[in-house]
Amino acid sequence: MTHYTDERTAKEKRALAKKLKQVEREARRKAIRERDRFTGLQISPSASYEDDAPRREPGDDNWSGFGFDLHPHVTFVSSFVLIVFILLTLMWQEEAAAFFDGAMSLITGTMGWFLILVSNLFILAALYFALSKFGHIRIGGVDAKPEFTRLGWYAMLLSAGMGIGLMFWSVGEPMYHYQTPSPMFNGIDAETPEAAQAAMGVTYFHWGIHPWAIYAIVALGLAFFAYNRGLPLTIRSVFYPLLGDKIYGFWGNVIDILSVLATLVGLATSLGLGVQQVNAGLNHLFGVGLNTQNQVILIAVITGFATMSVFAGLDAGVKRLSQLNMIMAAVLMIFLLVVGPTVYMLSGFSQNLGFYLTILPEMSLWTETFKETNWQGSWTVFYWAWWISWSPFVGMFIARISKGRTVREFIFGVIVIPTLLSFLWMSVFGGAALHLQASGVADIAAAVNDDVAKAMFAMLDNFPIAEVLSGVAVILVTVFFVTSSDSGSLVVDHLTSGGKLDSPTTQRVFWAIMEGVVAAVLLIGGGLATLQTAAVSTGLPFALVLLVGVYALYVGLNEELYVETAVTKAVTQAEDDHKLQEVVESVVQSTTEAAGTEPARSG
Repeated sequence: MTHYTDERTAKEKRALAKKLKQVEREARRKAIRERDRFTGLQISPSASYEDDAPRREPGDDNWSGFGFDLHPHVTFVSSFVLIVFILLTLMWQEEAAAFFDGAMSLITGTMGWFLILVSNLFILAALYFALSKFGHIRIGGVDAKPEFTRLGWYAMLLSAGMGIGLMFWSVGEPMYHYQTPSPMFNGIDAETPEAAQAAMGVTYFHWGIHPWAIYAIVALGLAFFAYNRGLPLTIRSVFYPLLGDKIYGFWGNVIDILSVLATLVGLATSLGLGVQQVNAGLNHLFGVGLNTQNQVILIAVITGFATMSVFAGLDAGVKRLSQLNMIMAAVLMIFLLVVGPTVYMLSGFSQNLGFYLTILPEMSLWTETFKETNWQGSWTVFYWAWWISWSPFVGMFIARISKGRTVREFIFGVIVIPTLLSFLWMSVFGGAALHLQASGVADIAAAVNDDVAKAMFAMLDNFPIAEVLSGVAVILVTVFFVTSSDSGSLVVDHLTSGGKLDSPTTQRVFWAIMEGVVAAVLLIGGGLATLQTAAVSTGLPFALVLLVGVYALYVGLNEELYVETAVTKAVTQAEDDHKLQEVVESVVQSTTEAAGTEPARSG
């Protein structure tokens, strides 16, 4: 009897599961048909990823030949713009330097407020998506499972947060602000304890929540529309709720062209900073000349290594190099933490965090309106534009590893974990430099004023095995250059191939070389100032693209929530109906059995 009951129960469960699956499928189709449509720029799609229409495969519009498989409009237009820029800069170097200087002053002086405001809007949007009704939406659908453990996911987010920028600015920026406090801090004298506190607070501000909120929004848009809607992993896909199938036409091409240019310039800015620091390290260790010519040669050599990494493939190339670099960076930081002023660094981490949170609201919206200065042009505005232009690169990496996470987990994981790591790194390296300067042991400020690229090595000179540490720093920056170039070429190649993941290796090599060429040209055109101008010039128009993208993401999440709510309601109703039916059948069966046995008892 027990065997019969168990078999019957199993049969009923299978029937219920089959019934619920059918109800879910029908409810999803019904919800998609009946949900409200966006009526602004919405075009009724002819090949929607939300119904039974046939799918479009990434690369449908590509041109193939001579070892390339590329989207012609995005690739040729992007390449043409870059080639024209390169030729004009090389032909008129002095005029180009003057032009870049004027462009920087014009953009930061007239549109700096916009970049500051937009960056804050990205933070608000990220918090809204995480804390609102959208927070429980799962990337990849309700049944999606994370591809990596939470600890592994955090580790990869940390690797995304480490890079050339932290190596270049971790000593130089705090020392700059220590000597010349931001105009926002009225009455603070230079090179005082108050100036040290303000310097670390501003450094935290530039490397804190703002950049990672930008990355989180871009990455969320890419991940959601790729994994939940089946669209290509490109920036144009984020605009599907507004443009429909027009993302495959003119406007989609414009969006991806801007994405390619922004990504290339963001990468070139980082590579340019990196090669300046490598040159400074080689000068410090071996007396190699510190000049633009040697930096261009270094770009050519390191780009060659990056090309070898491209040929080696992701697993054998960039993956192993990234793992090696993360270990080396961690060892370097821990070594300095142990042999340096440990208590000063750790207590500074805590105090700096509190100070940062205190000044965050005011500094986030401060625009120097009542001061006759443009301090932010070289600092905050540059940083925000740099992060925006860098966002497709970092965003695509984060999107690729985040399937199965809820929106809430995604947002807080991307913002909080890398931010805290950046703060710890800055507290160790920047704190060590400030301690050396304030105690009079070394004049790190003089090295910064001479060439900010030398700052790291001037600081390391005051620790044991200084030459070894400087050598490790040079290797770190070099490998960061290689991995950034390799990964960057993968992202740009992805954008210029219509979202294909298996485009030819020669195509990635082309973009790796192009990144090195753009970095070299920017250095020839004026060095650090030109790198900053390039980042600001591309970051400004791309900020407009991302601003519209935030609204498109809101529309997409709202549509997803409507469908999931309708499906959940239908499945719950079906389950309740099934249980009710079972109860009724049980009562009927009991009544029948009782009626059948009654005469026997009465007889």
